[in-house]
Amino acid sequence: MNRIDVDWLRVFDEAMVCYFAIDHADAGMDERELSWYADLPPDDAALAYGQDFDLCRIDTFWPNPRLRHTT
Repeated sequence: MNRIDVDWLRVFDEAMVCYFAIDHADAGMDERELSWYADLPPDDAALAYGQDFDLCRIDTFWPNPRLRHTT
């Protein structure tokens, strides 16, 4: 089993929190599950994990203010 790079994991957790308000520990991910996504960039890995496990993105309920249109 490959060891997960600590920098990759830090960025992955940041993306998980940003998209789903949980990190890998909150999601119950172990090193085996993390290895399924470790070949992806951390941001893509977080989105892939969320899609694979049907996680609801937090921006579903609270849109990112940077994406709002001002008129």
